Amino acid sequence: MDAFFASVELLRYPQLKGLPVVIGGGRRRVDEMVRARYADQPLSAIPPEAFPLLKDYTGRGVITTATYPARQFGVGSAMGMMKAAKLCPQAIVLPVDFDEVRRYSRTFKGVIREIAPLVEDRGIDEVYIDFTEVPGGQREGGRVLARLIQKSILEATGLTCSIGVAPNKLIAKMASEFDKPNGISIVHEADLQKRIWPLAVRKINGIGPKAEAKLHQLHVFTIGELAAQDPEWLMDNFGRSTGAWMHAVAWGRDDRPVVMESEPVSMSRETTFERDLHAVRDRAELGSIFTDLCVRVAGDLRRKGYVGKTIGIKLRYDDFRIATRDQTVEHFTDDARTIRQVAGQCLKRVPLDRKLRLLGVRVSKLARAGETEAADIPPSAHRVEEYTPDLFQAG
Repeated sequence: MDAFFASVELLRYPQLKGLPVVIGGGRRRVDEMVRARYADQPLSAIPPEAFPLLKDYTGRGVITTATYPARQFGVGSAMGMMKAAKLCPQAIVLPVDFDEVRRYSRTFKGVIREIAPLVEDRGIDEVYIDFTEVPGGQREGGRVLARLIQKSILEATGLTCSIGVAPNKLIAKMASEFDKPNGISIVHEADLQKRIWPLAVRKINGIGPKAEAKLHQLHVFTIGELAAQDPEWLMDNFGRSTGAWMHAVAWGRDDRPVVMESEPVSMSRETTFERDLHAVRDRAELGSIFTDLCVRVAGDLRRKGYVGKTIGIKLRYDDFRIATRDQTVEHFTDDARTIRQVAGQCLKRVPLDRKLRLLGVRVSKLARAGETEAADIPPSAHRVEEYTPDLFQAG
């Protein structure tokens, strides 16, 4: 989907189309006062100048997405709001409406499944589609079916999407970015050298910033340059598994099938603080946040019918370093009190001498609650009031 979170907001506020808009900045509804001020008018009649601007934002939030006019200034997803304000101070700021976004997500995916049932869900705004056996799916190399999907989604939601058509998921993912917004890109195997090899190595889904930096140190900048490397050389520098994978994907090889149903590998909750918090001076506030995260993760597990055996934490310090710790317990659990207790033990294994920007709790090694041995799941009280150890004490 094209700038999905922002596009959903533009349906609500069509007067902001063509303007730089960023979505993010925390959970609070920053447009509530604007709505109250213009309560006697429809939302579409609120003048653009009435909305808050990025230059006036203060806080620790990050951008979820941005409209394409804002992206022209270098603003993008996961960028800090304060940094983005220096690049595009005139951008309008709107909060994330998760309920509305999820509703549109369910709708567009339902539209696709009516046309091509083999769909792999890849998050709130993206899917893989296998239309090998869809009648007429191969016409014009898949372009006819892609246009039908775009048209059907637009009619059902008012939103646009971009589609990449390719022999496998790896190249299709890249192709979907070629002609945004509202584009269709078809890449055949014979197009690899012309269309894929000139791209930066970071365009490969799975090569992150650390791998990219190391490749740059080794004077490998494009996918074509990666493809030219000897597989053994890549394995020597990145390990046998990763090196072999890098060589394969640089040559466009990917045999992963479209998986209609996949089990989550973990569930987590995390929060970035409005200000840096100190483990001792802000111990009460941190303890309350920590408990809330554990309760939320437990709630997610129960709501979705999962239990887990590995419980972990994630910290981001004020210097942006990240620390993680985890511990595997004897029994599967979805109990908030157990999660907090084990997460607290993990917390004691990390240094707490610096201020913290972010705190997260994670449960992994999941299993369906009804598919584990009954004896392996202890009774869950789902309460945490009785467990309040002194977790945030440095030293």
